[in-house]
Amino acid sequence: MKNITLIAAIGKNLELGKDNHLIWHFREDMQFFRKHTIHKPIIMGRKTLESLPGLLPERQHIVLTKRLLEFPDEVLVMHSISDLLSHIEQCEEEFMVIGGASIYQELLPYSDTMLLTKIDAESDADVYFPSFNKEDWDSVVLSEQEERGISYKHFVYTRKK
Repeated sequence: MKNITLIAAIGKNLELGKDNHLIWHFREDMQFFRKHTIHKPIIMGRKTLESLPGLLPERQHIVLTKRLLEFPDEVLVMHSISDLLSHIEQCEEEFMVIGGASIYQELLPYSDTMLLTKIDAESDADVYFPSFNKEDWDSVVLSEQEERGISYKHFVYTRKK
């Protein structure tokens, strides 16, 4: 689908997080995330929502979960991938997938774009971004950064037709 974009910061081994927290916190990368998600619906799993410091301003929160739990009224809850995809198909806007690992895995086949921050470091992790065939994607480096002695690059990946 042209309107589903995955956005993530990953280490050399596709590390995403540990103990329901991001591994790396870089100021410029957080600004990159904000720039690309502001005023857009963001899709996440329940654990990702719980890991946030609160609802992110100026974004519609969509949680994909099988659990029947209470969520704030501002959060749109979807209980199946088919319901979520039907909702997305009815919209023109870009939907940003922000995690976690299982949500990335489920939505990767439906996405034509990924915004990945590739961090030149390794870390102990318990969740990983799904592996993907790089031959199926074109990639462009958007920027190169370094913070606290760790370099990273922002990439846009576009699925080849």
